[in-house]
Amino acid sequence: MKKEYFFKDVTLLVTHYNRSQSLEQLLKSFIQLDCQFEDIVVSDDGSKPEHIDYLQLLQKQFDFRLITTPKNKGLGNNINKGQDAVQTSLTLYVQEDFTPAAIFPQRFQHALNLINARQEIDIVRFYAYFEYPYLKNPDEGFYDMAFKLWKPGYRKFYMYSDHPHLRRSDFFQKFGRYIEGQKGDFTEYSMMMSFLKNNGKALFYKDFQNLFTQKNSESEPSTMKRENWRESNNFFLSQLRHLYRHLKFNFDYLT
Repeated sequence: MKKEYFFKDVTLLVTHYNRSQSLEQLLKSFIQLDCQFEDIVVSDDGSKPEHIDYLQLLQKQFDFRLITTPKNKGLGNNINKGQDAVQTSLTLYVQEDFTPAAIFPQRFQHALNLINARQEIDIVRFYAYFEYPYLKNPDEGFYDMAFKLWKPGYRKFYMYSDHPHLRRSDFFQKFGRYIEGQKGDFTEYSMMMSFLKNNGKALFYKDFQNLFTQKNSESEPSTMKRENWRESNNFFLSQLRHLYRHLKFNFDYLT
């Protein structure tokens, strides 16, 4: 007999833009894992009419609150208005192109236990593109992220990211709102710096590759566009990128 999970006082917040089928897959995945949240908020960033129509059909099926805007205003506005609608003390933030794995319910329950027991923790991270370099105090796969400016490398700065994470819903009171009217990369970077400068505390799930999967289909590709130099595998560009980030991150943190 499968165990059912009801995550009391947690709102699932999903940001969405022109990927209604991906959203459907995400919501179905939680149901298949017998996960229920006290509330679900879907924040849409001015999607095309056909996606809005589909969202309204999904709303009847999955019973979520839909927060819309008449035109696209970017990542910052989309997260801000979605978080403003949250009424519970904890928020599970997930973008619409992620899918939870079978182990998610048990791991998420432990994350809830940790954040409720440790009031200094601001977020618990469940996914990343790389493992955070400085981890300590293991607890069933979760680790404290140990940021120190003097530690080598620039990846130490990545304590915060917009990947799936659990956070306290009063997040804005400590770290401010997301910058609006800028590209998504800059918005995320600005919040990362605010998190560091305001002494944010985070936990990191080390086996993140087995907790969530990011899926981009041909019919609904990623809507995040980056400049070519940011993703190039060219050795010279790669080394230049590392040097640039090292200098910029240190300068921005200190100023």
